[in-house]
Order: sequence, then structure tokens, then C-alpha cells
Amino acid sequence: MLKEFREFALKGNVLDLAVGVIIGAAFGKITTSLVNDVIMPPLGLLLGRVNFANLYINLSGTPYANLAEAKTAGAPVIAYGAFINTMIEFMIIAFAIFVMVRQINRLRTALGQNDPPPAPSEKTCPMCLSTIPIQAIKCRACTADLPA
Repeated sequence: MLKEFREFALKGNVLDLAVGVIIGAAFGKITTSLVNDVIMPPLGLLLGRVNFANLYINLSGTPYANLAEAKTAGAPVIAYGAFINTMIEFMIIAFAIFVMVRQINRLRTALGQNDPPPAPSEKTCPMCLSTIPIQAIKCRACTADLPA
């Protein structure tokens, strides 16, 4: 069982997936910082010195000075400012992935890798399951007549 797991874990696709997840997590952190530290402060300034991270609806009825204080007190809140930040972050990540996939597809087209696969040249005999030419009308292994 350990040998099978090792073979599975060392396959190229699994390693590629692991690298993709690690790079994706790092890209997510970069994007979070970009949204929270670079994009939202000027946007908040343009909208009248609004800090989106502090926008919330207090459901408890007890007044709190800011979101951190409400969360520390354990008050139920709807933190819609954090949701706005997350939505902007998602849009940036989605756009970056779109651009990357678009460029990869252009590169594949330029290299001729998007060509359709060639038509099959062989088929399987339904009687003996041997491989025969696609145009054969009789199987060379079992001599069964084949449908055209």
C-alpha cells in the first residue's frame, strides 16, 4: 500500500497540482495585501475617508466604536466591508487567471498544440478484442465478419 501511495504521489500531475496549490496560496496572500493595503485605502479616501474593513452592521443593539471592538465583545455583526474587500480580491484573482489562461492558449496556438488529435487508425474486434485496422471487414485473429 505504501508503494502504491508513493507511485501516486510522485506522478507528474500530483506534483504539478501541489506546486499550483502552493503558488496559488502565495498569490492569494499577495492579492489580499494588494486589495487591503494598496487599492482600498485610496478608494476609501476618495469616498470620504471610509475604511471598508470597518464597515459593519451591528445586530446586538449595543453600540461599539468599531468592528474590532464588536468582535472582541462577541457581538453578532454583518461585516459587509470585509465582504467588499473579498469581492474585489476575487475579481483581481479571476482577472489574473483569465489573462494567464488566455496567454497560454495563444502560446499553444502559436506552437500548433491545439490541433485536433488524428483520427483513429485501428479498432477493436468485438469478438476477440484484438486490435485491427479501422477499414478491416474481417478480423485477422478470429476471422469474424465485422460490421462496416
